[in-house]
Amino acid sequence: MLGRFLEFSIPTPDIGASLAFYERLGFSQAEVGEAWTHPYAVLTDGRLCLGLHQSDANETFLTFARPDLLKSLALIERQGVEFEYRNLGNDVFNEVAWRDPSGHLLRLVEARTFSPSKRPASDQSACGYFREIALPAPDREAAKVFWERWGFVGIDEPEGPLPHTCCTSDTIDVGLYERGAISRPTLLFGSEDPAADLARLAQRGIVPVTNLPALLRGASLTLFMAPEGTPILIAAEPRPA
Repeated sequence: MLGRFLEFSIPTPDIGASLAFYERLGFSQAEVGEAWTHPYAVLTDGRLCLGLHQSDANETFLTFARPDLLKSLALIERQGVEFEYRNLGNDVFNEVAWRDPSGHLLRLVEARTFSPSKRPASDQSACGYFREIALPAPDREAAKVFWERWGFVGIDEPEGPLPHTCCTSDTIDVGLYERGAISRPTLLFGSEDPAADLARLAQRGIVPVTNLPALLRGASLTLFMAPEGTPILIAAEPRPA
């Protein structure tokens, strides 16, 4: 119902520094259009697309694309949505935004803002296999109900390094976590060989954060921080039998 996931939108004060960082992680650039007037770049690992925005935005958000957005507004409003903003008209790039129960911003735009990448999903970055966008959710049940209302399937996953609820769809998975474990929107990857991946990242000048939050200590997780402040978690995963 939301539309197709387009990108995890990241504000950055220095798009060049952020771009160089994600390229060192093994992401590749996609060709962007002219929807935005501010500096804008998109990178992908084949599964996840990151939109870097050097603009006056001050928070990350999930962006979905839905054709004929104007015709869908009545349906969206019937879901009880209170729009954070609406930018609509015949001479503008139509977009609307609202928040989930945890306060995370969702944006819906009328069309793609970059060309589809030809990079295959099997071509992983140095972080491993992208799993989900992890979000802090003080009330996981309320957040789960919200995402299910928009067509996601919520699955409680009490086992593993961090208990959470995975809300899955055919274009993106969203994880709902305790705020003590995940304090802000985070990119979560899984690695079958973390030692090799960490060594590869170290060779590229990327080193993990040493002062982990208390709930992450002792778990098989490694935390990195992008220049603009986006947390990146790599979780050790068992190799298939």
